[in-house]
Amino acid sequence: MTAQRIDGIALSQKLRADVTLRTTALKAKGITPGLAVILVGENPASQVYVRNKVKACEDSGLHSILEKHPASLTEAALLNRIDALNHDTGIHGILVQLPLPAHIDAHKVIEAISPAKDVDGFHIASAGALMTSMPGFWPCTPYGCMKMLESIGYELKGKHAVVIGRSNIVGKPMALMLLQKNATVTICHSATQDLKAITLQADVIVAAVGKRNILTADMVKPGAVVLDVGMNRNEEGKLCGDVDFAGVEQVAGYITPVPGGVGPMTITMLLVNTLEAAERIQAIDFSV
Repeated sequence: MTAQRIDGIALSQKLRADVTLRTTALKAKGITPGLAVILVGENPASQVYVRNKVKACEDSGLHSILEKHPASLTEAALLNRIDALNHDTGIHGILVQLPLPAHIDAHKVIEAISPAKDVDGFHIASAGALMTSMPGFWPCTPYGCMKMLESIGYELKGKHAVVIGRSNIVGKPMALMLLQKNATVTICHSATQDLKAITLQADVIVAAVGKRNILTADMVKPGAVVLDVGMNRNEEGKLCGDVDFAGVEQVAGYITPVPGGVGPMTITMLLVNTLEAAERIQAIDFSV
């Protein structure tokens, strides 16, 4: 059996087309969704990420601004800039690209962003909303994973989902989203004993630790759905995930490739969150 590949590029294009339509409708009411992206320092990977995010906004009709600051920017200056953007009515989403220089407290920066503009879904208010199943912004990568499961019509109720990784960005919110869909969820991490015994029980596996080949074919139950969130490089410098793709593809029922899987969905869900932030403002403005 060869797994069906879940095409993140095709799905993201479909979702972005919907974003464009909804953005056009908002613009007709005088509101253009706006995203502010802040980059501090010269991290090459971060520069690529923010450039892709800004381009995605422009392609979908959203307004975006990219602010580049030197690595010497003080924490106080960054916090002041965020405060100004919080009060800017033309900006509906604020994203500060991580990692930040060592002298800046990333947690303090994230918490300075207004929860109403926290389109990355990292604010403690967003985390609390997800925990309690209240409206809020979901972190983009696990949100994208949920959309991928939805796209194949996968019913999570009663299924056993295993999340490998416990980060605040992917692992923990991923587990909570799966719980909301009534899956039975196990979170595995670096201290987990006998990972293989656990993954072999899984109907759905999300690999999100940033370690090549953490999941191999002998660890996967035939027919399982495997979502690979990893972003690594192999010996040839080619992009690869956390999953031994060639092997697992022969066992799984569905699998996401790297590249072309979860990656494109992350930026797409950022657009969705920014659009929804603007739509919420529109709803408030037009209800009074």
